[in-house]
Amino acid sequence: MYQFKVPDKIMMGDNIVATVENVFNLYGKHALIVTGPNVARSTMIASLERTLDNDRVKYSVITSIEGEPTVSMIEHGVEAYRENGCDFIIGLGGGSPLDASKAIAAMTVLEGSIADYKGVRIDDAVLPPVVCIPTTAGTGSEVTKYTIITDENTGVKMLLTGNSLLPKMAMLDYTFSNGCPKTVTAATGIDALTHAIEAFISVNAQPLTDALALSAIKRIMRYLPQAYRDGSNFNARREMAIAALQAGICINNSSVTLIHGMSRPIGAKFHVPHGMSNAMLLNVCLSDMEMAARHNLARIATYLRIQAVDEIDASEKFVEEVEKLIEKLGVPTMSEYGINRSEYMAAIDDMSFEAIMSGSPSHAPREYTADDIREIYIKAYK
Repeated sequence: MYQFKVPDKIMMGDNIVATVENVFNLYGKHALIVTGPNVARSTMIASLERTLDNDRVKYSVITSIEGEPTVSMIEHGVEAYRENGCDFIIGLGGGSPLDASKAIAAMTVLEGSIADYKGVRIDDAVLPPVVCIPTTAGTGSEVTKYTIITDENTGVKMLLTGNSLLPKMAMLDYTFSNGCPKTVTAATGIDALTHAIEAFISVNAQPLTDALALSAIKRIMRYLPQAYRDGSNFNARREMAIAALQAGICINNSSVTLIHGMSRPIGAKFHVPHGMSNAMLLNVCLSDMEMAARHNLARIATYLRIQAVDEIDASEKFVEEVEKLIEKLGVPTMSEYGINRSEYMAAIDDMSFEAIMSGSPSHAPREYTADDIREIYIKAYK
């Protein structure tokens, strides 16, 4: 049996944040806007505030979500939500503010610390409504039941999940990712590509996610290089925004696999942004899964009209195309990024254990042990 979950409402279009009417007031009377310092200085938040004013919705703003969200950031957000008498939350920004908005909503209701909910599904809690407005094309957090929060005390990136965390509305304004820096465009774009590929080869794949994943992969392979080369290419930005949302829906229903499981420990231990750590691992992980995922990778190649003589050739050629894309985007190696080799090697055992414990590798098309993952970590650095 398959289940397919998305937010109650998804709105998409050009400049829609500035032009919608009587939408935000459906969710409450006083919004907490959760964002970061860069977006807070942009025209995007000004556009949102004008619309809220027109809808007669009060709002308070926190701009402290800088970098990937931490437990203390979430605690600050919960305090602001309660002190200002808010009744719903708007996440505005990249994956970090969107993840933070879901976590803040959860902790306005749940007891204890957010660290208590690592590995515990949050399915039945009635949370304040969350509206997510992405400004990057990558994480798909606006349409997922996942949030990743770093515990500063342990250095662990905690994956929290559950149907209660799914936003009530995702609002995709195509204009909001214009001018995104090249490095962010590359990292978030590869993150979206990873979502789509992993969902398609996951043991939990289903017909609806297959269709969305293929569409997302095709868009990303075509338009990500264009968006990377020219940040003002609006058509490429729009197509990437759509692809990221599609890929987010895919992982919400079919899950991620090996790559994400291995990515989170690298991000936590070496302070690598999530999309970048995915990009660093994508080649080696996809190559390792290629034989087990061959039929589905060949299906992707066929959809992309990659010429091949048989299924083996098609699968291998798709992996090669992904490698070429990563080269075009200038993704650095781990040593080029500045990860110290000795420190990395010393951390591999812990990272392998954390990757297995995340549960994500269990959705891969073949079984993985901690020893298997250890060997892939070593290959990835080389």
